[in-house]
Amino acid sequence: MLSAKQHLLAALSAELEKLQPGAGSRAAFESPKVAAHGDLACTAAMQLAKALKQNPRQLGETLRAALLTTPAFERWVEAIELAGPGFINIRLKDTAKQAVVHEVLQAADCFGQQPAQAGKVLVEFVSANPTGPLHVGHGRQAALGDAICNLLTTQGQQVYREFYYNDAGVQIGTLAKSTHMRSLGLKPGDASWPTDPDNPESKAFYNGDYIQDIANDFLAKKTVKSDDREFTASGDVNDLDGMRQFAVAYLRHEQDLDLKAFDVKFDNYYLESSLYTSGKVDAAVQKLKDAGKTYEQDGALWLKSTDYGDDKDRVMRKGDGTYTYFVPDVAYHITKWERGFTRVVNIQGTDHHGTIARVRAGLQAANVGIPEGYPDYVLHTMVRVMRGGEEVKISKRAGSYVTLRDLIEWTSKDAVRFFLLSRKPDTEYIFDIDLALAQNNDNPVYYVQYAHARICSVLNAWGGDTASLTHADLSALQSPQAHALMLALAKYPEMLTSAANDFAPHDVTFYLRDLASQYHSYYDAERILVDDEAVKKARLALVAATAQVLRNGLKVLGVSAPVKM
Repeated sequence: MLSAKQHLLAALSAELEKLQPGAGSRAAFESPKVAAHGDLACTAAMQLAKALKQNPRQLGETLRAALLTTPAFERWVEAIELAGPGFINIRLKDTAKQAVVHEVLQAADCFGQQPAQAGKVLVEFVSANPTGPLHVGHGRQAALGDAICNLLTTQGQQVYREFYYNDAGVQIGTLAKSTHMRSLGLKPGDASWPTDPDNPESKAFYNGDYIQDIANDFLAKKTVKSDDREFTASGDVNDLDGMRQFAVAYLRHEQDLDLKAFDVKFDNYYLESSLYTSGKVDAAVQKLKDAGKTYEQDGALWLKSTDYGDDKDRVMRKGDGTYTYFVPDVAYHITKWERGFTRVVNIQGTDHHGTIARVRAGLQAANVGIPEGYPDYVLHTMVRVMRGGEEVKISKRAGSYVTLRDLIEWTSKDAVRFFLLSRKPDTEYIFDIDLALAQNNDNPVYYVQYAHARICSVLNAWGGDTASLTHADLSALQSPQAHALMLALAKYPEMLTSAANDFAPHDVTFYLRDLASQYHSYYDAERILVDDEAVKKARLALVAATAQVLRNGLKVLGVSAPVKM
């Protein structure tokens, strides 16, 4: 069907070009809102009518007559009907719909993928401070980032995954102070442990049990190893710098374990501290000064960010000589550009919304050739966790929030990924533990995986070679349920492209749920392992193609496709 649709689209484009030069580039088909109206729809007549000063329905009739004479429409189209003010509804021949089955089986894992493109894309995600376990918000970001990388890869893009470690700043000092207090035998709840919410000093400590674990291992002189470092503790309670380095390495190792359990991998870990030690922050500030985009006022250095659409100018360097947090971000993104990444996608929490304008302003002001709108941003909200109808807010491990590891241990990696990807990133999401454990149709990941396992059970009962189905005669696929399933399969490539362009992996979850529904409806309507060999082979080919697309879609989400449940 994909080949047929391409031929039909080319024919439509040619006819539109005859009506109005340039209109051919806007040729497109839509899916009718009501299935009974046809398989494809075209609204070109209504779009062109005003420019051509014609009645849209009359123009639709002219276009309809022209299309019917083209070789592509003669070969693949059963009928073209005009509806309403100029809608053109197209009914495909059975052979056009059936062709998608062979296309899926022949392309297999590559079905839906596009040819390789030039240029590199860097996707930065998770980027958690190395000061505690990954929380469920980090989990949502990890699932989003990994799925978006997979989506971009299906479109032929060269994708590079990066984790930015915020290992510089006050939070690292807070980590060291907290570990030091625990190493002295103090703990939250003790009279000497600061707890006054109105006292800023009391906020400079982390209360989770993981801090005690770090202190214990430091005093035991243990060695910890993370992705890029290894550190052995001195055991000296007064070695504050060593304690800081040990704590960072310890938590980086813990985060590595969390990401491994979530099956998320990175190509590079970039350290914020390296921007300072390498002089890149100072160099970025100098570029902004040289471009005449800064000024001194009230003892601070300011960026003229209002020149680039920001609502007010922003402080770059405070009176005490320290930089505000967006300055290293500007330096970091200059390095991304210098490393050859012409496209960059940042996946961050909605609390970063305010930094977008100032970072982009800084990049434009630096005058290093970076285009407007660089980088792209995908912002996500936090996640609430429910169990037994009540919100779960605290993890003993973390002290104040539910960790990603908790969520995986309570449910599964597959459930966490699918659930966290099942809504638009900027909408609040409630993760229902009980639903994630349910083995019924209300659980979306179970529903989709069960469809795949159900097909595998049928193929296993048949016992034949699925490769032989690639050239099966499909003429027996005539039922409405079979047609609906084939049309659903044909939507997969376009859905992938749209989801990649919009950074919308939730579209993949919606598609998979619909495809699973179409399969279950087909399975309930037609017996597959019938006595008639030709009919059996045709139906087996259809369900095998369905299993393939379910696998491909689940792989994009990082979710497994079990053969048995």
